[in-house]
Amino acid sequence: MSSSNNSVDSFLMLQCNCTQCSRSSALSSRFYELELNIQGHKNLTDCILEFLKEEKLDGDNRYFCENCQSKQSASRKIRLHNLPPTLNLQLMRFVFDRQTGHKKKLNTYISFPEQLDMGVFMEGREDLRCVYELSAVLIHRGVSAYSGHYIAHVKDPCTGDWYKFNDEEIEKMEGKKLHLGTEEDIAETAKSQTKKPKCSKGYHCSRNAYMLVYRLQEPGPSDTAKMDVEVPDFLKSLVDRDNQKFEEWCIEMSDMRKQSVDKGKAKHEEVKELYELLPAKDGDPYDFISLEWLKKWLDDSTATKEIDHTSFLCSHGKLHPDKVGDCKRISAQAAQQLYSRYGGGPRLECSSLCRECVEQRCRVLRLKNQLNEDFKEVSNLVKRTPSEDGFWVGKASLRSWRQLALEQLETDEEETKHSNGETNGQGPSANNKELSSENSEGTEEDMKVLNEDIVCSHGGLRIVENERKLVSADVWTKLKMYFQNAPEFPQIQEPCQQCLTLEQEEKDNEAVSKMMAQDQKNQLPNLFQDKNRPTLSKWPQETDVLYIVPVFFVDEWKKFIRRPTKTSPVSNVGNSLLLCPHGGFMFTYESLLNGDTQHIALLWPGEWDVISRLFIVDRAISIRLRQESTSAGTSPQYTTEPDLCWECREGFIFQQQRDLREYTQATIYIRKVVDDKDAAQEPNASSSDPEEDKEETPKTDEDVDTHFNQLQNGSKRIKLDETVSTSSAPAPVINATKAGGIRRSTRHRKLRGEKALIVSANQTLKELKIQIMHAFSVAPFDQNLSINGKSLTDDVATLGSLGVIPESVICLKADEPIADYSVMDDVFQVRMPEEGFKGTGLLGH
Repeated sequence: MSSSNNSVDSFLMLQCNCTQCSRSSALSSRFYELELNIQGHKNLTDCILEFLKEEKLDGDNRYFCENCQSKQSASRKIRLHNLPPTLNLQLMRFVFDRQTGHKKKLNTYISFPEQLDMGVFMEGREDLRCVYELSAVLIHRGVSAYSGHYIAHVKDPCTGDWYKFNDEEIEKMEGKKLHLGTEEDIAETAKSQTKKPKCSKGYHCSRNAYMLVYRLQEPGPSDTAKMDVEVPDFLKSLVDRDNQKFEEWCIEMSDMRKQSVDKGKAKHEEVKELYELLPAKDGDPYDFISLEWLKKWLDDSTATKEIDHTSFLCSHGKLHPDKVGDCKRISAQAAQQLYSRYGGGPRLECSSLCRECVEQRCRVLRLKNQLNEDFKEVSNLVKRTPSEDGFWVGKASLRSWRQLALEQLETDEEETKHSNGETNGQGPSANNKELSSENSEGTEEDMKVLNEDIVCSHGGLRIVENERKLVSADVWTKLKMYFQNAPEFPQIQEPCQQCLTLEQEEKDNEAVSKMMAQDQKNQLPNLFQDKNRPTLSKWPQETDVLYIVPVFFVDEWKKFIRRPTKTSPVSNVGNSLLLCPHGGFMFTYESLLNGDTQHIALLWPGEWDVISRLFIVDRAISIRLRQESTSAGTSPQYTTEPDLCWECREGFIFQQQRDLREYTQATIYIRKVVDDKDAAQEPNASSSDPEEDKEETPKTDEDVDTHFNQLQNGSKRIKLDETVSTSSAPAPVINATKAGGIRRSTRHRKLRGEKALIVSANQTLKELKIQIMHAFSVAPFDQNLSINGKSLTDDVATLGSLGVIPESVICLKADEPIADYSVMDDVFQVRMPEEGFKGTGLLGH
């Protein structure tokens, strides 16, 4: 069956005849197997005839004739020239289904003979005797082309017996006949099964055979001597070595079995000896021993380890009461022998039960049962006015003390189950030192200890009286039973003096802040109300210089003016945010006109004088208008102080462009167009009117100012980040201002037929097409994408390299309407398991 045997004198002729000039050309080719199409056929003869029949070559499949020097219609035919001693016939059961895009298996019955006369298929050599005898059949069990099981049937040429090779199992078939009926697919449903056709004598039928092997019959009586094969010496030595290892393994297993039996006998005698000593009699000393260890000791199949009682100990190093049920009480004599033989510990004698844990457990259980009655009593007592000196209790504590008590009792009960080296029964740690480090403004949800809500940050009584209530001594005695470590405040307790001092200082500071805010607001009314503001697009005639401050400074200053008691006063202008490391200005007059005004605020010279007096100015920044005379008249020239740093300005622009191409999780828009007219529209232009452009993020109450909703030129400002460094580029421009002073909105409004997708700059165009396929049901090969009139065709290029930036609009034009691509994912993701079928002929050619 090897291919080397078939390579000797086994070749066929591929002959083509030109219809135009009748020229005939032949090409000889060696073969290792004949691949036969079985679709539409019922027997092997029809399959071979189809393989050898003449084929017409016309249309797109025309033949290039060397005589005519052009493609011409022709006929092609395969002729068998020489046949090998062993003939392999590949039945093409696995074909490609164009409708599903996957491979499928043809489960049709094919009949094949035990003796095959190939002489009738040798054109021009029909008298040649080429009778082959069936020698092997390969079976594929399974209804799918992607899974199944393979079985080989091989005939012994010497004895004529058939053998079945099923993985490691080799079985000789009864008689000398091939039985294929039992090899049919038993996993098929009754609905898909077809009736097996009747086979004539000397024929076999199978719906799972995918390769047939025939051996050439020799004329005259067969010589069995030719079948004798001399086994090489190195194979004999390998077999002898394996046999020796197997015998050694058998001896080793026998010794292990003997040792196990001897050990089991010794263990049996030991158990028999100690079994009578285990029960502890009344009045005699006894020990506690782990019940699980005793079970393993009685089990002969496991090795007995040393006794381990560490998990049975409480925090006091004694036997925990909850672990008594996991122990067995045995006599002290039996325990002594077990410890002497197996070791371990610690030993749990009759006095090892922890008395403290038992008392604590009893206390917790008693308080749990008494809690409901005490809650009712406390609720009634709280309603009465104390007739004598009482105690202060937080109102939040009074509302939730029962739940707190229950949680603390459960905590006490849980803590006794663990050996943590602390004394149990004291509840959660809540001494005054810990309370002093906690936030004084505790809520009922995060409160852990009673009265925690009225303890200030200094460990004293909080000064807010409406948060606490005066209760009688009887109520406090009841509460103290459950909260032994709760802070205690008698009625005569004075509030925390430090908190009183801080409160007075806070009131004084608030008064000063209000006066300061009112004074600054009176000196800069137009800046606060955003009235009569200068603009660069329409330079004011009254002045030739304007001053610049960061818009962040103005925003923070207005917050302080609105709510002086809640925000800190502004002390520093912080113009260094607008300067580079060399001290140069970062913006040009043209860039300020085109959108960089979002970072700065313009001031009148009079306003600058006020700001210079009220705040610390690290560096003054101004922009000045100068009229220069030219041949055509005078032209305005704008200069800044300090001058522009061109080196840092170029780095700033480069950083902006790089940020636009190194984004992650950004939004772009896909607009499906029907014709080129729709695609010709400016895709990245905003469709929003200026009056409809609103803030994306809602402001809080402290940021809202009815006089600061909108600038005169219709533009809004954004906060400049406090952490912006002069060596790093600011955020990309969000609001742009045209030369005429009207801001162009960049907030995108989705149109009909447009969808938003989340992408990253390092994502490839092919991955974007997969996202578009899910969104629009258009296959990737039908997608024509463009941005700003430029086609996107390189599937392996990243979106950043293609110029796709956040908020971009990509136009999609589909070649043809597609009904449904719901299974397109499977088609793209599935990988045909061709590697698994290579060498078996399952894939065909």
